[in-house]
Amino acid sequence: MRVDIAKGILEKNDGLAAENRRMFAESGVFVVDLMASPGAGKTSTILATIAALRDRYRIAVIEGDIASRVDAEKISAHGIPAVQINTGGACHLESDMIRRAVATLDLVELDLLIIENVGNLVCPTDFDLGENAKVMILSVPEGHDKPYKYPNIFQVAEAVILNKYDTVSFFDFDEAEFREVVGSLNPAAPIFPMAATKGDGVDAWAAWLTDRIEAARAGESA
Repeated sequence: MRVDIAKGILEKNDGLAAENRRMFAESGVFVVDLMASPGAGKTSTILATIAALRDRYRIAVIEGDIASRVDAEKISAHGIPAVQINTGGACHLESDMIRRAVATLDLVELDLLIIENVGNLVCPTDFDLGENAKVMILSVPEGHDKPYKYPNIFQVAEAVILNKYDTVSFFDFDEAEFREVVGSLNPAAPIFPMAATKGDGVDAWAAWLTDRIEAARAGESA
């Protein structure tokens, strides 16, 4: 008899994710799962998002890393509740990890929960965390060919942030080809060019996120 271990793991994860999703919906909190490779600028994007939205919404962050508390400490330094998850080697977060992290937060006091997934372009796509939206960050220096190499992450993302856009003139980055390939993989996903550390392009991303947050607060599906 053949036992499909991976299928069992995903089924258990999906069941817990559904419970997480119900919990988030009952609290009226919008949850976004940020996925990217290491160095793409996940934390800087989170900080830029916080700066754009903190006067309007109550925000908390869950930081996923293989080790260390560096990113959580950066977020906490800005007065935002941050929970660190160290996976101890796992290349992705799972719904049970999120459930345990959320237990330390008061969800009814939040409007937006940002999850920074472990830096990886493969594993996080398979694991539902109970989030409302998965968002993918690609930095210009990584190259415009990433959608060819990692199509699944672009297919599951509800939006794509093209970070470090201020460096586009310094790299052989074909933006037209990038947009064409992403559009073929996921026509509904908007692309937001951004230089997170400078705050450039954040407004359009924040406006998209605001629409989603308001829908969650109203108990609607975006």
